[in-house]
Amino acid sequence: MKKTIKEQKMVFIILLSNIFIAFLGIGLIVPVMPSFMNIMHLSGSTMGYLVAVFSVAQLLISPLAGRWVDRYGRKMMILIGLFLFGASELLFGLGNTVWVLYFSRVVGGFSAAFIMPGVTAYVADITSLHERPKAMGYLSAAISTGFIIGPGIGGFIAEYGVRVPFFFAAVIAFFACFLSIFILKEPLTKEQLAEISATAKQTNFLKDIKRSLHPLYLIAFMIVFVLAIGLSSYETIFSLFSAEKFGFTPKDIAAIVTISSIFGVVVQVFMFGQMVDLLGEKKLIQICLVIGVILAVVSTVISGFWTVLAVTSFIFLAFDLMRPALTTILSKAAGKEQGFVAGMNSTYTSLGNIVGPALGGILFDINIHYPYLFAAVVLAVGLSITVMWKEKLLSESLAE
Repeated sequence: MKKTIKEQKMVFIILLSNIFIAFLGIGLIVPVMPSFMNIMHLSGSTMGYLVAVFSVAQLLISPLAGRWVDRYGRKMMILIGLFLFGASELLFGLGNTVWVLYFSRVVGGFSAAFIMPGVTAYVADITSLHERPKAMGYLSAAISTGFIIGPGIGGFIAEYGVRVPFFFAAVIAFFACFLSIFILKEPLTKEQLAEISATAKQTNFLKDIKRSLHPLYLIAFMIVFVLAIGLSSYETIFSLFSAEKFGFTPKDIAAIVTISSIFGVVVQVFMFGQMVDLLGEKKLIQICLVIGVILAVVSTVISGFWTVLAVTSFIFLAFDLMRPALTTILSKAAGKEQGFVAGMNSTYTSLGNIVGPALGGILFDINIHYPYLFAAVVLAVGLSITVMWKEKLLSESLAE
């Protein structure tokens, strides 16, 4: 029994590492954006598109990836995703034209579409309903750490060259893929895969979208979409905003996002379960949305390193707590459709990540404060959506 528990912990650690690496790569580009803008003479809107194209690619493949996770197994999709991710980072590091950079982000988007639903479904398979909130909290902490600390690591490594962070990401992605080949085992039996695959074969993209509009999932997916817009808009512009308004260096920006990340992860890992027990997922999400709205507006009027650090830490924390709350609700409601739900979760996240950076970049070129005010409005819309989230329907859906 001890050996089995130890093996399960090792598998869980590998899964967390894989999802961390994927989201680390997404964030690595942020601190070097000003340098790329200067070297390649790019506008803020072009840089926003460069971030958004990653999510466009992820959006296109996510519905298919979600079905393939159910049809071909969790492990296969995770391995493919890690390999593609390593290739995309290597290509970005070698790219000398904007079109090569765009292509590398497309490949990276494909990789995230495979990794995210694969890992989420795998975690759901190896945990009970009682264990799942805590497991999803750890999973979300890994995502948050990668997504937010990526710019921090990128900023520090960029001291050795603006392309070095991408070579670093490629190496660890290929290494993670190699380890996963030997350590991960498919969590579903051939019979279980055959049963789930039979259902997956009967669906297509349009049917999946229609199923996602069912009251069981709709409100949660809408909040996923809104959360992705707000977070991606805020983070994409953060380095540009900080450099232009405050004169912060890449090291300053790296320090802020790194400290904010550590703060968010500590609270998420050690307090998320207690917060859910005390408030419930819905109320926790609403409180975080209120905090996000207020602090996004406050971000436009503050100044000074320590003040920016404090505000950034709490707004990232609000985002960090919302993600596992939403993921837990969706996973519990999914039942045997873990691949479908994880894939659609990725789809709606991708949609938000397309809209957020693109509009954020355009608004930044007009007025550097507009992206933050836009994020505040979007989060306020998300808060109003939660009012339609009926507790009775939610509790009944989780009981099914």
